[in-house]
Amino acid sequence: MQNKMEKTIDESVQGTAITIAEKENSNRKLYIESYGCAMNFSDSEIVASILSNEGFNTTKELEDADLVLVNTCSIREKAELTIRKRLEKFNAVKKQRPHMKVGVLGCMAERLKTKLLEEEKIVDMVVGPDAYKDLPNLIQEVDDGRNAVNVILSKEETYGDIAPVRLNSNKVTAFVSITRGCDNMCTFCVVPFTRGRERSRDPQSIVEEVNQLAEKGYKEITLLGQNVDSYLWYGGGLKKDFIKATDMQKATAVDFAQLLEMVALAQPKMRIRFSTSNPQDMTLDVVRAVAKHRNICNYIHLPIQSGSNRVLKEMNRLHTREEYLELVKNIKEIIPDCSISQDMICGFPTETEEDHQDTLSLMQEIKYDYGYMYAYSERPGTAAARNLKDDVPQEVKNRRLTEVIALQRKHSLLRSQEQLGKTVEVLIEGTSKKSESDWMGRNSQSFVVVFPKEGYKIGDFVNVKITDCTSGTLIGQPLGLSDNN
Repeated sequence: MQNKMEKTIDESVQGTAITIAEKENSNRKLYIESYGCAMNFSDSEIVASILSNEGFNTTKELEDADLVLVNTCSIREKAELTIRKRLEKFNAVKKQRPHMKVGVLGCMAERLKTKLLEEEKIVDMVVGPDAYKDLPNLIQEVDDGRNAVNVILSKEETYGDIAPVRLNSNKVTAFVSITRGCDNMCTFCVVPFTRGRERSRDPQSIVEEVNQLAEKGYKEITLLGQNVDSYLWYGGGLKKDFIKATDMQKATAVDFAQLLEMVALAQPKMRIRFSTSNPQDMTLDVVRAVAKHRNICNYIHLPIQSGSNRVLKEMNRLHTREEYLELVKNIKEIIPDCSISQDMICGFPTETEEDHQDTLSLMQEIKYDYGYMYAYSERPGTAAARNLKDDVPQEVKNRRLTEVIALQRKHSLLRSQEQLGKTVEVLIEGTSKKSESDWMGRNSQSFVVVFPKEGYKIGDFVNVKITDCTSGTLIGQPLGLSDNN
């Protein structure tokens, strides 16, 4: 938890170099960095798959690259500034490798489009999230000496026909994308503009991907979408067009609760998580599906953004504080041991001290297990940027953020302490960052658990008795393999 909190305090963006196996008889080397949300990391796996089929070797070393791709985030200004600093680094390398080409992918590419080529002279190629299948053609344009741009948002593309290359994988956990885009026009958010309208992926292709992962030994998958609760398959097309579907299409449509059932039944020993949920779209059918299947984790990430009804309305969040609290109450009644996490924005335009206190009081009432908290960052083109003055001083934003984080740490420690003495099932994901002699993994509620390695291995499900804790980590002793192995 402490590490997560530290990341949210400075609004840092994670980046990583990713690698795939080299393909024979190819001389070109590819280097990719990914920033931002899990969907971006999942998209990079799609990009790696497409370019692997084009014969690209990949490298962990930027200095060896012939093609550098950076998959970007636009959710906050800090994220874009991070990308621009990385482009400076790429430029320094390009001076030593003049033939090296640089492409910007993802949300920042979609938001800025050709402006990126003007502002960042090092950039040769700008590719939006729906245009990755066009990468071979775009690379050919760059090879021919022309800048290349494709930022056309699709109404159909889901990449459901592409088998992602699992990058920097622990061979235990994997992302499975189920939807793209978002129809919820929250006034602070750029996602509808950078990723387009909601459309869902064929459920059979999702189940097939999960089955393939199980065959390869993976033990846990996370179903991904900007808003998974809006998942709706009726044969293809945008969710907003479902009203025009035939009676047969409506009768055979698959919603998110049904998809969860299909995946859970297809691989009963595979752990299933999902992210992200939207309170206004989550149904109790989804909650009941989680309760019904042991392999669906008892954890729901449920962003609220503010505890003030007035601010929620300004944000165009289509739920009230009271409706949100009722949903949390129902979740806890149906899944008593479910952990819940939040997203919170501090200092949204017009936020008063009373609004801020409403947020703190909501946190006190729920006592979230953990959370992701940020100071408001105005994003060009959003309704908030067009219609609301960013009128909360930065020092006030920072103070409110500090108070929210401090309260969340207190609640996280409380929730961790509730685990003391319990025996939990942990899926080993890797070595602890703090001790080579300990494993780390997560339980169903997504708490990080650390325990002695003994004779266990990555990918084992182990029963662990919790003996100690911090606000972010449970510490325990292994009792043996669980019956889920």
